Amino acid sequence: MKRLRKAFQIILPLFLGVFLCWFAYQKFTSDQLVEIGRYFAKADYFYVGLSVVLAILSHLSRAYRWGFMLETLGYKTRYFNNVMAVFGAYLLNTAIPRSGEVSRAVVINKYEDVPFEKAFGTIVSERVIDSLVLLVIVAIAFFMQFDVLKTFLLGIIPFEKLLIAGSVVLVFFLLFLTVVFKTNMPISGKIRYFLKGVKEGIFTVIHMKKKWAYLFHTLFIWVMYLLMFYVAIFALDETAHISVGTALTAFIVGGFTIAFTNGGFGSYPFFIAEVLLLFGVTLTVGTAFGWIVWISQFFMTLVLGGASFILLPVLNRAK
Repeated sequence: MKRLRKAFQIILPLFLGVFLCWFAYQKFTSDQLVEIGRYFAKADYFYVGLSVVLAILSHLSRAYRWGFMLETLGYKTRYFNNVMAVFGAYLLNTAIPRSGEVSRAVVINKYEDVPFEKAFGTIVSERVIDSLVLLVIVAIAFFMQFDVLKTFLLGIIPFEKLLIAGSVVLVFFLLFLTVVFKTNMPISGKIRYFLKGVKEGIFTVIHMKKKWAYLFHTLFIWVMYLLMFYVAIFALDETAHISVGTALTAFIVGGFTIAFTNGGFGSYPFFIAEVLLLFGVTLTVGTAFGWIVWISQFFMTLVLGGASFILLPVLNRAK
């Protein structure tokens, strides 16, 4: 059953990505497909490379910021292990959505002796902080492009179904907590111990001494994310003219596809093209742009994430 669930977690996102690829490209004629290929050929890859560099800087900053939280727990981890755990996590997320968060905690537990549950708690706390920043960016985008975003999101997001699903999940979660904290079963004790460690990791941000440094790196990470996407628009003449508001809107939609799928495979170019179409960018241009951005970031993740998993045991040989 466990293997079946893991297989389902891998296959379903990949199937969705393949389906979206088919759905997007079956609408194109052979001439349009050739046109998309021409956009790839004439793209200015200086800006694509600059986009990749900015993404790497954001990941390096994320690894450094993580160290503040781990240090608050009493663990002085080596920076190169933090970096490789972060890059490895992004690579795993392209296979199984959100599995990277678990792998980061596993890596830092194995090579730095940080308890898994505490390390995982710091990652949960990190995601909460990043989600708050993202909400601010979404609010700014809504202010700048309210009518377009409202129409687009209402057309693709089944809010009623999500509300029902969220309510069901919340009920089961509350039942789960009731069983864990109201029973004396051996498994309940182990879960309580795990949750206590997670809680300690989550609240490190409150007790952290280097709060200003943490805030600086948080802002730096998101500025790099935004610049990473924005500079990429100059890779094509057809997208170089789009406004900051349009780029911000596309960035947000693309970010959500990455967060809720396996690294945005298939879904990222599809939704980027659909958003840009609302602002007068043709479907072929939007599709080519989406794939150029996604492929460049995926290649960076594949190379650095793969290298991280290879180097981790080598650089920690004594461990």
